[in-house]
Amino acid sequence: MRTLIKNGTLVTASDTTRADLLVEGERISLVGTDLTPLVGKVDRTIDATGRYVIPGGIDAHTHLDMPFGGSKSADDFESGTIAAACGGTTTVVDFAIQPQGGGLRDGLYAWHQKAEGKAAIDYAFHMIVREVSKSALSEMDALVKEEGVSSFKLFTAYPGVFMVDDAAIFRAMQKTGENGGMICMHAENGPVIDVLIEQALARGETAPVYHAVTRPARLEGEATNRVLALAEVAHVPVYIVHLSAAEALAEVREARDRGVLAFAETCPQYLFLSHEDYFDKSHDGLGGAKYVMSPPLRHKGNEEHLWRGLALDDLQCIATDHCPFCMKDQKELGRGNFAKIPNGAPGIETRLMLTFDGGVRTGRISLNRWVQLMSTAPAKLFGLYPRKGTLAVGADADIVIWNPERETTLAAKTLHMKVDYNPYEGRKVKGAADVVMSRGKVVVDHGAFVGKAGDGRFQKRGELRQK
Repeated sequence: MRTLIKNGTLVTASDTTRADLLVEGERISLVGTDLTPLVGKVDRTIDATGRYVIPGGIDAHTHLDMPFGGSKSADDFESGTIAAACGGTTTVVDFAIQPQGGGLRDGLYAWHQKAEGKAAIDYAFHMIVREVSKSALSEMDALVKEEGVSSFKLFTAYPGVFMVDDAAIFRAMQKTGENGGMICMHAENGPVIDVLIEQALARGETAPVYHAVTRPARLEGEATNRVLALAEVAHVPVYIVHLSAAEALAEVREARDRGVLAFAETCPQYLFLSHEDYFDKSHDGLGGAKYVMSPPLRHKGNEEHLWRGLALDDLQCIATDHCPFCMKDQKELGRGNFAKIPNGAPGIETRLMLTFDGGVRTGRISLNRWVQLMSTAPAKLFGLYPRKGTLAVGADADIVIWNPERETTLAAKTLHMKVDYNPYEGRKVKGAADVVMSRGKVVVDHGAFVGKAGDGRFQKRGELRQK
C-alpha cells in the first residue's frame, strides 16, 4: 500500500515545513517539497491542505483493563485504543502489574493476554513492581534484555497494596542503573495520607472533596524530593509520573539544576481542572467523585506553574493516567466514604485536543513543543524513538493529519471512551484529528474509526540509557 500525503504542513519537535510525504507499507519512505509526479503511482492520495501533519501521539501512561479496589477500569484494550486513535494517539504504554506473591513475568504475561487480539494501535508496557525481592530484581534484568520491557513503576503511596519502602526503591534504582532500565515513581507520602484519611472519616468528612484535602500538595512535594534524592545517590535517571503540584515541580527543577537525571510528566486534568470541581453536586451530590484521582486536582493557579514547567522543559511529557471508572456501579461505591471511590478518570481520547486548544492556541506552548510533549519526548524517554515519535524516512508511518480549525464539543455520548461521564463535558475545543495512520494503515478517516481491533502490535523496547 502506497499513500501520498500532499500539501500539508509537516510539524516535528524541531521543524515546521511545507512538504509532501510518501508512505510505503508500514514506513515513511520519502519526504519532499513536491511529490506531485507520484500522483497516479500510489494507492491513495490524501490532500492535507490547511492541515498539520504530525507524528502520532504517544501516551506513556494508561491503565486499561486494570483491577482497582474490587472494580476494574471501564476501558479494555479494544475500547481504550480505539478512543486513543480517534484522539490522535497511535501508541500507548500501559502498566502491567506484578501480582501479589507472583513474579514480574506473571504480571507481564497477564497483560499480554489482555492486549493481544484487542489493541487497535501499537502498545508497550511498563511493569509495576510491588515486591522488590531478590527474584524480582533478577526478573527486572530479564524483562529489559528478553521481554522488551525496560521501565518499572514503584509507589510511595497505597500502603499494603503498592507501596514499597525507601530501601526497596533504592535497590530497584540501582538495578536499573545496571540493566539500562528506568524507574517511574508515583510520589505521594502514602502512610501520612492514610492517617489523614482515617482522621477525616472519624470527623464525618465523607464527601469527595476530602479525597483532595487528605492528599495535600506538600506530601507530593515531600515524596518527590525523597525519590529524587534516592536517584541522585544511585546515579540513575528517574521519571515522576502524573506530577500535579507546584511543590513537586519545584523539587524536580532543583534536582535537574543539580544535574540529576530527573524527568517528569503531568496530565491534562491538572492543566484544565481544579480543586473546585470536587464541589460538583450532580449525581445526587456525588458529582465530585468524577474527579477523584491520585494525586488529586489542585487549587486554581497551580496550573500556571505546570504550564511554565512544560514551556521550560522542567516537565518533559503530557500523559493521561487514563483510568476510567463509570459513575454507575463504580464511582458510586464511594457514596458515604470518599476512600472507597475508585481513583481515576478518562482522558485517552482528549489529550491532544485539550492541549492544542488550551496550550498551542493560547500561546502557552509552541506547535513544535506540543509535538515534543505529545510524541517525541515519550518516544525518546521510553525507547520507541526513532521508529516512533517523528516524521522521518524509515520511521513507522504513525501519522496524524491535524485540523487546527475543527471544533469539537467534548461529551461522553459522542466520545469513544467506555465511560458514562466526561470530566470536560460541554467544553468546546478547536483542533482535532481528521486522519490517523497506524503503521501506514488509515485507522481514523474524517474523524471516524475505520481500523480493526487486534491490528496493534506489542513494541519491544531495549535499554533506556539517558545521556
